[in-house]
Amino acid sequence: MNMHPVLRAVTERIRVRSRALRTAYLQRLAETRGRDRGSDRMGCANVAHAVAGIPANDKFRVVSERAPNIGIVTAYNDMLSAHAPYQGYPDIVKHEARRLGATAQVAGGVPAMCDGVTQGTPGMELSLFSRDVIAMSTAVALTHDMFDAALLLGVCDKIVPGLLIGALHFGHLPTVFVPAGPMPSGMSNSAKSKVREQAAQGLVGRQGLLDAEMQAYHTQGTCTFYGTANSNQMLLEAMGLHVPGTAFIQPGDAMRDELTREAVRTVLGRASEAAYTVPPIGEMVDERVIVNAMAALLATGGSTNHLIHWVAVARAAGILIDWNDFSELSDVVPLLTRVYPNGSADVNEFQAAGGPGFVIGELLGAGLMHGDVLTVRAGGIGEFANVPVLAGDPSQGAPLTWHAAAPSKNDAVARPASQPFSATGGLKLLSGNLGRSVIKVSSVPDDRHVIEAPARVFDSQAALQHAFTAGELERDVVCVVRWQGPRANGMPELHKLTPPLSVLQGKGFRVALVTDGRMSGASGRVPAAIHVSPEAAAGGPLAKVRDGDLIRLDAVAGTLTVLLPQDEWAVREPAALPDALRTANGFGLGRDLFAGMRRNALTAEEGACTWL
Repeated sequence: MNMHPVLRAVTERIRVRSRALRTAYLQRLAETRGRDRGSDRMGCANVAHAVAGIPANDKFRVVSERAPNIGIVTAYNDMLSAHAPYQGYPDIVKHEARRLGATAQVAGGVPAMCDGVTQGTPGMELSLFSRDVIAMSTAVALTHDMFDAALLLGVCDKIVPGLLIGALHFGHLPTVFVPAGPMPSGMSNSAKSKVREQAAQGLVGRQGLLDAEMQAYHTQGTCTFYGTANSNQMLLEAMGLHVPGTAFIQPGDAMRDELTREAVRTVLGRASEAAYTVPPIGEMVDERVIVNAMAALLATGGSTNHLIHWVAVARAAGILIDWNDFSELSDVVPLLTRVYPNGSADVNEFQAAGGPGFVIGELLGAGLMHGDVLTVRAGGIGEFANVPVLAGDPSQGAPLTWHAAAPSKNDAVARPASQPFSATGGLKLLSGNLGRSVIKVSSVPDDRHVIEAPARVFDSQAALQHAFTAGELERDVVCVVRWQGPRANGMPELHKLTPPLSVLQGKGFRVALVTDGRMSGASGRVPAAIHVSPEAAAGGPLAKVRDGDLIRLDAVAGTLTVLLPQDEWAVREPAALPDALRTANGFGLGRDLFAGMRRNALTAEEGACTWL
């Protein structure tokens, strides 16, 4: 395979940059792997405690037969539609493990909050930091240290990155991620967005808006737009950490339980006729695998949240990446899919067109993914260019098989690398006297890639919404929403701003958003410079911006600047985070418990990590 020179160069740069950190990580991993099994190494009382709660036959297998023992870490709760299906998974896993002569224990659970529930509320200010809480909870579960492998059950926004960070701190364990799949399609995402815009203008009342939302989010499974949750699943496929093709099989599909059983067979190396020793996850996830995930994100127009999360994930494996790496890859990785918010299709339509398998096959064929990486399957990453098929009733012994995902079944949703929707991945790094930020332009009209307009500065998203309702934004405007970074208030997503900004743009005004907060893919067709770093609360340039300053957001040139003379800008005093706002950010709904995380958080470009 002819590797694209930019992919090769970015990977090599990451490898060199990370050499010392990665070497130290692998040395620690080797030392841990060299120990005796847990039940042989640990004291008798420790072992007795570890097996006291499981059936007698399982105790015998763990202690006397030295059978493999799988640790299950689950994000199950029924507050999240995406995680509700996990309720019965442990029983499925345990049954299959016993059938194969192994055992499985639920090592622990991790918290999982729903951004859809907390959006626009104080609870959303805990969202980003919940990732690191999940990583620590994963460590608490696995630190019982009685496991020979791990299965991780989680889907949504912060849950998968948190589980992955935690797992990489136990990098000596073979690990497979087990998804639950998307909900069936309800009201289309574009129709839902129109109702939200009408509600923002007062044209639809609360009941009408509630009816629309209930039609869109209507049963178990992930939301069907291509946001962070579904991007997570795409990236795990591209990293070779799933059973191939399992990401977007719906919870009610007959194949779903069989794919969960296949995850057990996979982590035990029993997924093929020939025995296969699954590599430890810390060895698997190297710089090539991280680059593969980045390429898959760009090729599918995935969530900008991963410019934060995957920096943290890579760091957990001793690998250092930054936004320059994403930007350079975006210049050469073509956009192969149109899935909302980058198009009208949802993830179910994406799956029907070929799904992750199609994208992976196209990127491999174009030299835009590394094909020589370790995965949880004996056939390597090439297996992930396939889709699973169940030929009959699994209870009657019908086996899973895999067929090539290509060619695309719908060129309006998924296209080959030779005929992409765009020659680039649609992600741009912006830099200038306002700092460094990112913009996702894959869904923004070409004539909106450059916006130059006077600034209107807000200290909260509620203040912007109030100004919109009062009719104060009926003009060309760059809305600056500051004090939204990790240290200020935990860096919430600002999805509530999308409807009013979309309304303004729909009226013909040239508008943009500039913020040190997060927006994921929810900015839709409105240009949004997000994750501005350094954040205002850390003395970043956004703290200097005043109402009326002329701001230029140029996604073509890759710049974000306030158009003031350099000497005037240099001496302007930055505003300070208002004491009242700092106090409000620090208390209520558990926010005071996260004070240490806000204080210790690194920048967005450094992954907003709180554990370094």
